[in-house]
Amino acid sequence: MNGKIKAYMQKTTEFWKGRTLAQKSLIAGGTAGAILLIVLISLFAAKPEMVPLYENLTPKEAGQLTEELNSRGIQYDLSNGGTTILVPEQNADQLLVELAAQGLPNSGNIDYSFFSQNVSWGMTDEEREIIELDALQTELANLMKSIDGINDANVMINKPQDPIFIGEQTGEASASIVIHTDYGYQFRPEQIRALYQLVSKSVPNLPTDNIVIMNQNFEYFDLENSDNFIVGNTYSNQREIKNDIEREIQREVQRLLGTMIGNDKVVVSVTADVDFTQENRTEELVSPIDTENMEGLPVSVERITETYQGYNAQSFAPVGTGDEEVPNYPADDGTGESEYEMMKETINNEFNRVRKNIVESPYKIRDLGIQVAVDNTKPGANGEIEYLTAQEQETVRESISSILNSIVQTSISKDYETVNPEEKVSIVFQEFQGKPGLQQSPVSGIPTWAYIAGGILLLAVILLIVLLLRNRRNQAEDTLEETEEISTVDIPLLDDETEENEAAMRRKQLERMAREKPEEFAKLLRSWMAED
Repeated sequence: MNGKIKAYMQKTTEFWKGRTLAQKSLIAGGTAGAILLIVLISLFAAKPEMVPLYENLTPKEAGQLTEELNSRGIQYDLSNGGTTILVPEQNADQLLVELAAQGLPNSGNIDYSFFSQNVSWGMTDEEREIIELDALQTELANLMKSIDGINDANVMINKPQDPIFIGEQTGEASASIVIHTDYGYQFRPEQIRALYQLVSKSVPNLPTDNIVIMNQNFEYFDLENSDNFIVGNTYSNQREIKNDIEREIQREVQRLLGTMIGNDKVVVSVTADVDFTQENRTEELVSPIDTENMEGLPVSVERITETYQGYNAQSFAPVGTGDEEVPNYPADDGTGESEYEMMKETINNEFNRVRKNIVESPYKIRDLGIQVAVDNTKPGANGEIEYLTAQEQETVRESISSILNSIVQTSISKDYETVNPEEKVSIVFQEFQGKPGLQQSPVSGIPTWAYIAGGILLLAVILLIVLLLRNRRNQAEDTLEETEEISTVDIPLLDDETEENEAAMRRKQLERMAREKPEEFAKLLRSWMAED
């Protein structure tokens, strides 16, 4: 056993001594890197993955939880300023159940579960009212915290005292609420109205006028101004919308004309007048069912017919001179034989009745102006600048005008008066004195960073070649020294067995040199042949 160990140690020593300095450095560095990598992998594998157990905790709640985790010996981390507790993933679910069974985290607020746990016959009415009010505030705060955009809420409710006498009226309650919103979150008007209605319906006899809601930055959410487009930001939003419309039209026109003429040959400017009026109206329309005869659909018909024939027939016509009687002439006394007939018809028609509730969009382009400047120069045959002729300018003007007139006519709303597109378009031909840097013709060639990267790469290649040449020179010197030592070794005259052992060892050394260092072995053969 010891012999094998010594043989392994000898082989290892010979292998290490046979390596060059560069090879020794490479082996040592690779071994150290592998060990370091194994250590890092072991550390990361041993560290458990941490997941959030609770978030948005108060300092009191975080203290309760950390004390409980320390007593159990469970590893945990704190983040987000101590408001979030992280625990190992394999323990998260079990901890949630066990801590909830213990009533942790306990914020100290009273909710409706307090009554089922602490009901006693000795509780007075005043104590019950105070606990009930605190529970109502807590439940309302928890209800608001479940809304998207609200992280926390503090509610203060002031309830009036119950009237003592029957004739007294019950006073109105009031509420003050502070909500902690997410950074940059904007509430829409309908969300503000929903918050007011939520609080008003949760507390008895609480009108919306007695509710005050603000955020942690003392920004007041006003119910009266919630119908506005955006509270406090109407002007900035309208200006932003107007600029977006102008920018979009300008970009499309610039792209279209740039494709036809060239991006460096045309500049476009757009001005728009946007109507932000939001109109809500109701229309009640009545139309006939039979449009040809302009008649409705009969839904009820009543016909009355009276006929009489005989003596002394009395007509039910109005008293007075008839159409066929002569004034101041005795009329028929009606004692003879006569006839009487009356027909009456009543028809109730039904028509189409349409009721429309129309909400007009507040974004309508009322007026639009497009200004275009065209470069009136072009490169000549000899590279000189030439100016466009009047005919060429007129051709370009007609082409651009037809496109811009169509854009203006389709962009302006039809609700306004008829627009003449030619009055909204202006085209000017002018020689451009300066051009934007982004639109200049690209400079051919390799960028500067490519030269820098190439220089660094070339320097690294040169350094590598120098190191390789130096390494080869050192190897050649070592080989020459070994060759001289081998050639100058004096072999003493021993008995036959010793000579055979030395010959076998020398043969093994030569075979190993031929396998591992063929170049040095070739040099050794050449030196022996030169000596012979």
